[in-house]
Amino acid sequence: MPSLKKLLSKFDNEEREVIEFLLVKIAALDWRGLDVKKLKGRQDTFRIRKGKIRIIFSKIAKDINIMAIERRSDTTYNS
Repeated sequence: MPSLKKLLSKFDNEEREVIEFLLVKIAALDWRGLDVKKLKGRQDTFRIRKGKIRIIFSKIAKDINIMAIERRSDTTYNS
């Protein structure tokens, strides 16, 4: 899995600020005010969206695993 630094290099500064804000909220388990949705057919897998940014992650107990950070496209949720 690529490092967070490598994942963030695909985005411009404005998008990085949004992503960093979202990652802090995800890690703190403070999802109030965020557009969070459980993905169909997957257990404990969620997505957060903000504009064109999508963060797909799994939550098992209090452990968070970031699976993808992407811009919205037709293939964002296929993996």
